[in-house]
Amino acid sequence: MKIKLLQNLSANTLQLVINQFFAALTFYILSLGLDKSTFGRINLALAILLSVFSVLSFGIDQLTVKKVAQGDDVPDVINLYVGHVLLSGFIFYGLLLLGYIMFHGSPNYNLVLWMGFGKLMMFFAMPFKQVTNGLEKFSLLAKMAIISNTLRAIGLLVLILCHALNLTTAVITFVAGDTIEFIFNAILFYRHTSYPVRFKFNGFAYRALVKEALPQLGVVLITATLGRFDWIFIGFMTSDVKLAEYSFAYKVFEVSTLPLMAIGPLLVPLFTRHFNNKADSDPLKLLIRGELVVAALTALLLNMTWEPVVNWLTHGKYGTVNISTVFALSLCMPLLYLNNFLWTIQFAKGNLKLILNAFIITLTVNVGANLVLIPLYGNVGAAIAFLAATLAQTIFYLFKNPVTGLKRVYINTMLCTFCALAAGFAGRMIPLNVVFKTGAGLACYVFLLFLTGQLRFNDPKQLKAYFRPEI
Repeated sequence: MKIKLLQNLSANTLQLVINQFFAALTFYILSLGLDKSTFGRINLALAILLSVFSVLSFGIDQLTVKKVAQGDDVPDVINLYVGHVLLSGFIFYGLLLLGYIMFHGSPNYNLVLWMGFGKLMMFFAMPFKQVTNGLEKFSLLAKMAIISNTLRAIGLLVLILCHALNLTTAVITFVAGDTIEFIFNAILFYRHTSYPVRFKFNGFAYRALVKEALPQLGVVLITATLGRFDWIFIGFMTSDVKLAEYSFAYKVFEVSTLPLMAIGPLLVPLFTRHFNNKADSDPLKLLIRGELVVAALTALLLNMTWEPVVNWLTHGKYGTVNISTVFALSLCMPLLYLNNFLWTIQFAKGNLKLILNAFIITLTVNVGANLVLIPLYGNVGAAIAFLAATLAQTIFYLFKNPVTGLKRVYINTMLCTFCALAAGFAGRMIPLNVVFKTGAGLACYVFLLFLTGQLRFNDPKQLKAYFRPEI
């Protein structure tokens, strides 16, 4: 468990930094080069498509990682997963094409249809990525994951520099990037692994796989709804402009969870082996405490720098208007880290029905809160609804947590959040520019972490002992 984790983390972090940089650059170029209404339309189409393809995965993506990590026959796993994405993907896009007969006059439907082809190609690439993840070949995964975002960002950058960026050229760039990523993913997988893809469909094995994934399907359905319900609701019930503003704030919030994206994919195989070996919980306590420190730090930096930096970057379009929205979203940061940690424990133990119950609760709170709060408070209401849903999920996972050593982890979460809030308040009292304010806030945050015991001088030594390769 210790031998490869740091190497995997380094490779995964590198690809995430590159990927998120180009994703953020893509988003920034679109927000800067398009008017808010057009930017909102693109985000609405992406929200719908990403939700649909998340549901079409049936949860087999995560199940594939687990199966490969625990030693199941890799060619059989690949074969079943490839068969699933081809079957479900072609059925969906076929229905989308049939719908064009009825909605061909709708500009928004045409946008979904064209961008849907690109997302279909990305969906077809998922088996290669997920099997590579399960094999813990994170250097290969890094190469596979960065292609589309890199090409999109470069293409859009050329377009905006040539004053040729508009809705049509943006859509063409998206579709081309997604298609090229699928092609290169297949090539890289064949070149760097010894596992061939067999296209012989095994109906009995496929039914067994779907049956095994059914509890996870419910989670996927709910996660897809949670992930973009607020975008879709704002897009349909308010305006494209409001969606543009909210989606900009939410996207920056998503990018700021980069550390969680880096460690998250590594936890499933790591925890699977951890509990199979019946290891003690001390390393888990150290790991979650470190994650919470990073989560609260990210939220602090996001709030301290948001208004001056974003106003400068977007010429005043998305900074001041989103201050309250970003603050509400940032309060979710420590909860998201904790939820991911506790979810992975339950997933590694095979408690899929419990995970489904957790997401049902989360969905109920999220949808109910959005229906009430968005009409009343707009984008800020959507952010508060997301916070309420995340908190509800946290409470449920804490009550169902099977690891005795983590029963009081909520205290660490509250203390890290308090330290960040207090440090942010103190930093803002400094009558200087944003650099000095942020520096003062960081110094105060570190001091409070040591004062409350969330950082300890022997932490580096313990981490080094835990991650030292076994001989």
